[in-house]
Amino acid sequence: QVQLVESGGGLVQPGGSLTLSCATSGLNLDFNFLAWIRQAPAKEREVVSYIYDVDKSEYYSDSVKGRFTMSRDNAKNTVSLQMNSLQPEDTAIYYCAAKHWGSYWYDGAASPQWYDYWGQGTQVTVSS
Repeated sequence: QVQLVESGGGLVQPGGSLTLSCATSGLNLDFNFLAWIRQAPAKEREVVSYIYDVDKSEYYSDSVKGRFTMSRDNAKNTVSLQMNSLQPEDTAIYYCAAKHWGSYWYDGAASPQWYDYWGQGTQVTVSS
């Protein structure tokens, strides 16, 4: 049974930093797309970052590129998202998500619909 549990959300001032963590179980991290997806009020879900160890790919949306860094710790079965220079427009519920794949061939990993497994989400609020 796959479980994803996020932690680390909270209230932060503009310009501040937060680190989100996702504890995973039931997954082989080597053969899964691992992503952070956010949903802001009245907006569609957005894949902000994913990593895929099969081809060593990393993806960041234009809105977070250069500010957010995604990483994984295989020994602890965790995935993290370091968020720097946070702005009010980063306010959203952040979800950890995964999809088992294993192939070099794929299309659509930057879309929320690609992912099969989701955590419950953690709220990030950027406000002064």
